[in-house]
Amino acid sequence: MTYVEEAVSFVCEGDTLWGILACPETPAETAIVVIVGGPQYRVGSHRQFVLLSRELASAGYAVLRFDYRGMGDSEGAQRTFDNVSSDIGAAIGILQQRVPSVKHVALWGLCDGASAALLYFHETHDPRVNGLCLLNPWIRSEASLAKTQVKHYYGRRLMQKEFWYKLASGKVTLRAVVGFVQKTRLAAARSNQESPQRQPFQKRMATAWRLFPNHILLLLSGEDYTAKEFLEVASTDESWKGALTHPNLVRHDLQSADHTFSNEASRAIVVILTLEWLRCSPTEHDA
Repeated sequence: MTYVEEAVSFVCEGDTLWGILACPETPAETAIVVIVGGPQYRVGSHRQFVLLSRELASAGYAVLRFDYRGMGDSEGAQRTFDNVSSDIGAAIGILQQRVPSVKHVALWGLCDGASAALLYFHETHDPRVNGLCLLNPWIRSEASLAKTQVKHYYGRRLMQKEFWYKLASGKVTLRAVVGFVQKTRLAAARSNQESPQRQPFQKRMATAWRLFPNHILLLLSGEDYTAKEFLEVASTDESWKGALTHPNLVRHDLQSADHTFSNEASRAIVVILTLEWLRCSPTEHDA
């Protein structure tokens, strides 16, 4: 299907934001807003957001990718992923204004873009959002990183004969041993300490995940510590209990993919799985 790309500007709390809208001739009722990870702008690593948007538009879906305030061409002060809900809401608004036939919106986010999508729903419960496509969600804390490193790096090293040979011969430094002990202790600590003012972003993400009533697509890279860290937390932290058995969750593990799905094969699989999810889940038909 043919499509047209155009630059769009819109206002968020007094600042002008810019994005690129790819719109097919006859767009589906569900559109996609691409939530970029930071700090970066709407093109994405190795132009992945450009290529993704064009593939989805060719398949009949309107797609908006945009710059947060303070990034790319957008005005305003730069902000972190946990402070962009107003930006996302404004982007959804301009998308529906430019494409009035759009009834529902799926948020597509990689890394802390996925986290921002969940935090947006936590803050707004926006009924326009009918789907979440989340790739390698960012859930990092010092404790979760340490636990992941102990399990997936140090654990593997302890099974290698080469490690024990180096340890016996003095080639493994005292600093490395101390580092391992520190990581082990930190991994055993509580992952999050609640603030009296506001819960940690990880718990707010978990709440949004649990309460989201519609459809979630989870794509995880096999060659990525962020994905491993997410799985570790989602499988063991009480606040994430039941997340991986969400009734509307579709999950795919791409074993050979890196964090940004940087090679052509991985990128193509992401497009295929996203389109399959859009077509097979009831996102276009739910009220």
